[in-house]
Amino acid sequence: MHKDVEITLLPHQIEQPEVINQKLADVLKLPESRIKDYEILKRSIDARSRKVIYRLQIKAFVDEEPIPQIHTVNYQNVSDAKPVLIIGAGPAGLFAALQCIENGLKPIIIERGKDVKQRRRDLAAINKQGVVNTESNYCYGEGGAGTYSDGKLYTRSNKRGDINKVLQVFVNHGAEPDIAIDARPHIGTNKLPHIITSIKDTILNAGGEVMFDSQMTDILIEFGKIKGIEINFEDKLFADNIILATGHSARDVYELLNRKNILIEAKPFALGVRIEHPQEIIDAAQYHCDTRSEFLPPAYYSLVEQVGSRGVFSFCMCPGGIIAPCATGENEIVVNGWSPSKRNNPFANSGTVVQVTLNDVQGYDPLRMLNFQSEIEKRAFEAGGGNLVAPAQRMMDFVNNKLSIDLPKNSYLPGTKSVMLDNILPGFVSDSLRVALPLFGNKIRGYYTNEAILVGVESRTSSPIRIPRDKETYQHPQIKGLYPCAEGAGYAGGIVSAAIDGINCANAILTAS
Repeated sequence: MHKDVEITLLPHQIEQPEVINQKLADVLKLPESRIKDYEILKRSIDARSRKVIYRLQIKAFVDEEPIPQIHTVNYQNVSDAKPVLIIGAGPAGLFAALQCIENGLKPIIIERGKDVKQRRRDLAAINKQGVVNTESNYCYGEGGAGTYSDGKLYTRSNKRGDINKVLQVFVNHGAEPDIAIDARPHIGTNKLPHIITSIKDTILNAGGEVMFDSQMTDILIEFGKIKGIEINFEDKLFADNIILATGHSARDVYELLNRKNILIEAKPFALGVRIEHPQEIIDAAQYHCDTRSEFLPPAYYSLVEQVGSRGVFSFCMCPGGIIAPCATGENEIVVNGWSPSKRNNPFANSGTVVQVTLNDVQGYDPLRMLNFQSEIEKRAFEAGGGNLVAPAQRMMDFVNNKLSIDLPKNSYLPGTKSVMLDNILPGFVSDSLRVALPLFGNKIRGYYTNEAILVGVESRTSSPIRIPRDKETYQHPQIKGLYPCAEGAGYAGGIVSAAIDGINCANAILTAS
């Protein structure tokens, strides 16, 4: 038989199976000899008190050996099956493709960017030369933005679909099994490219197709039904169903839909900066210590404050991480963050953003929030002076309306320039941050410090557009066979939720056919 129990361990005990066995025997009030094996179901760190502990939920096998579980899928060959066009090779597109294969449909992924190997060269040019390839960058290419933004797999999307299925697909394609048990699972930017390539190979081996350097330039519609797409202004592909999984940065797709009078809607988003501290400051505060134990990972934080009617919150926190230049067009600055699998860089960074509501940008144009976002990014570029140099300010200097004489060492490779961020950010964003940052300092000792740098701008937190769809069929209300999907359509916020939405769209196609 087996029993599920919870135990706690000190950090140095986490890699001692004999201690875990003894703890299980104590909790179950059984001789240790009867505990034949155990399986860790969930693992989290509890740092609420001064004594930091691990909490483990464990399945203990009593008087019996566990039966090995095999979590693989035998994907059928769909070479000759009905095609489904999937626009975008990010998490939503890749998982939609896998689900199409399970459902007996042939996925054809259309990706404007390059494959992982070729994409690396363009990322090197961004970081070293400040040159953006508008079709191959941190957002466009095999794996989408997820490939080079760290692989955080934490999600609250418990009711949207099977999170464990998504995690298992990553494990089956090369991710560490620990992602299935950690409270905040994380793959790491250094490991994601291999995993994404492996998922692509599964799709190809099952008879699916993946087309790189292929930008969707038109959607073909007849009598309110999808007929296919145009690629690169010349070639045409025909199919009855399109999953539109283009991510939140493909502005030309929104403009295409608007030109064709396909309904889209302006959507609230959040705007701010990326804040970076020395990791040791965050470790000391969160773990209540001078030096972090080798048995604890770099510390994480999550912060939120209500300033008047606006929420101010941390977003996409990267322990031991790097601030990355994520512009997709010329003459714009967009910053994001990522961490390698070991999270062993000396800095901790997080987006720190303020809610932007529809009332903040007047008008009825469905593109108005997108245009507002773009305007701020262009301001940031001009303030930095070019070559993707980012405008920046020390934290306390920002709060005190003071230009920083110098800037602390930081992880942003193209470089930073001291500016008054008030000249870039809208007044309501600056004012809200100015109130919230000292309050965050009350929650995390050492957070409010001039050793921290604010780097602008963190603007791609979510899509500024929503592409409407029916709650039951997942189809656009005007166009039969058009399935708006994931972050770009306003229905997801991260790798796992995007993957789940891709699966749901693929299943909706099967239901409708």
